[in-house]
Amino acid sequence: MGWFLLRRRREPSYRFAQRPARIGLIRGLLGTVFLLSAVVLVLGALSVYQYVQLSADRPVARVDVAADGPQQFRVSLTTPEGRTQEFVIAGDQWQLEARVIRWRVPVALAGVPPIYRLDRLTGRYADIEKERTATRTVHALDGWTLPDLWSLQRQFPQWLPFVDADYGSATFLPMLDGGVYQVSINPRGGLVATPADEATKARLQRTGW
Repeated sequence: MGWFLLRRRREPSYRFAQRPARIGLIRGLLGTVFLLSAVVLVLGALSVYQYVQLSADRPVARVDVAADGPQQFRVSLTTPEGRTQEFVIAGDQWQLEARVIRWRVPVALAGVPPIYRLDRLTGRYADIEKERTATRTVHALDGWTLPDLWSLQRQFPQWLPFVDADYGSATFLPMLDGGVYQVSINPRGGLVATPADEATKARLQRTGW
């Protein structure tokens, strides 16, 4: 009987000693969750920074083309910020692609415009058979190596339910030696390519474009 009473007296102190350990464990888990959430938010913010808001039609690139051989061209792409990249493109047409992120409710109802980022510059062949068998050229236009908002949403849609990353846009025109083109994007995220000077416009019209 005495042993039983002694054990009953010791139990509360034993349980009390366990409480700080449990509280510490819970605090550690919560701290880890908050830290991971902060990392995700920072990566998301950096990812959004890589994109450009679309509140009106805006130019996204100037494309200059020079022949470099049969169905081979040197294509220079210049952004409005003045950054120029030069690529060798095989084919008859150049194609510019962009990733566009649009927002779902309630973000869309708040009037937040879509955002975009140029993604690829590729070559196309007018002949379908060559498109299947001839040399293909594809060039990435961004140097962002970390997962961006687009890829994060597609891999973990439950994390970003307000992001619509299932939309891309592309535009293309024939590659003419000496041709100059302007590429714009509208608020809905659609890329549009047009000749940038009268000479290119006239040559495109003569070829049926």
